[in-house]
Amino acid sequence: MLRENSPTASRLANFGESVFTRMSRLAAAHKAVNLGQGFPNFDGPEFVKTAGKAAIDAGFGQYARSFGLPELNKAIAARFHKDSAMEVNPETEITVTSGATEALAAVMLGLVEPGEEVILVEPFYDSYIAAASMAGAVMRCVRMQSPDFAFPVEQLRAAVTPKTRLILINSPHNPSGRVLNDQELAQIAQIAIAHDCLVVSDEVYEHIYFERKHKSISTLPGMRERTIVISSLGKTFSLTGWKVGWAIAPPQFTQAIRSAHQFLTFSTATPLQRAAVDALNAPENYFMQLRSDYAVRRDAMLAMLRDAGFNPFIPEGSYFVLAKHEPFYMEPGALAPDEAFCEHMVKTVGVAAIPCNAFYAPASTQGLEESTSMIRFAFCKDLETIQEAGRRMKATLRATQPETSVFKLGF
Repeated sequence: MLRENSPTASRLANFGESVFTRMSRLAAAHKAVNLGQGFPNFDGPEFVKTAGKAAIDAGFGQYARSFGLPELNKAIAARFHKDSAMEVNPETEITVTSGATEALAAVMLGLVEPGEEVILVEPFYDSYIAAASMAGAVMRCVRMQSPDFAFPVEQLRAAVTPKTRLILINSPHNPSGRVLNDQELAQIAQIAIAHDCLVVSDEVYEHIYFERKHKSISTLPGMRERTIVISSLGKTFSLTGWKVGWAIAPPQFTQAIRSAHQFLTFSTATPLQRAAVDALNAPENYFMQLRSDYAVRRDAMLAMLRDAGFNPFIPEGSYFVLAKHEPFYMEPGALAPDEAFCEHMVKTVGVAAIPCNAFYAPASTQGLEESTSMIRFAFCKDLETIQEAGRRMKATLRATQPETSVFKLGF
């Protein structure tokens, strides 16, 4: 039967074109400065690119072992040990995937039965809900609240049920920029242990932190055996298009992840895996310089946004800044919807950002301030780009903001 009225399977029917794709498309059409989608507008380091070219010339052109080149699995284990002091077995506890997004999908498909519950923490990266939907999971959401985006520990405690299979956390956090502190991590761990839940920890921004060092929840007592750590090459080495990611998990969970992974992509691009070995073996000063460079970009973005009239949340990690657009009203007391404001920014101001309702579950976005008054700016851009966005916003947004703080969208 063809189902002409609804050809898309119901589990994916609500997922159309992503807001990231849409805003990037609009940015290109209107020649806007793109501070939306989270990819750098500068290239990755030369030593990693050189390693990729050398791997192609050296004949790394065929399928790699499904769960990763042996030398890459070893490099991931060594890097994880440097960062966390934890020993992991590269052969039985690491699976190389086509980006962290595929790792997350493999975790959901390999470990979650249809009808089991998955707890997501809003706001969250949009692929979380899609991966959970593909696995047939029942989603339960808890919410970080502005202005400080503290982890909602008591909400989490109340949300766990006997059907809860896993809790998915992200630190450093996209989109808020929070780095979970020791107390928050300990409370999450206590809940997971008490209810015998898995924790999936998305740590793709693990090397981009500022005032407080990132700490993996897997290092806490009782958590190694129930935590799956997901990370990738893309954010740390500004090579998001390479799509080299990995999952670190205890052997029994690794087996399940690999069962799904082998039928999703089977293996990740072989020469890029080989080049990733050189990347992960970079000296410590590379990672220090990475944080230093992003601290400069963060401060430039914060200054630019304040100058344009925003009051941004100061991120502790990742490369995103959230800001409420409430200084720019459609009429007194009425906030413009996120999408409308972002469309106005692209078309009239010439700057692209991401509306934050994209980071909330659709069923829980109605009437909630956090999902209807915030936009996300990415500062993984060179300083010239950030400064140009600032010039456009200062000239246009402030020029259209009268003394009464009544902002007309103008479309």
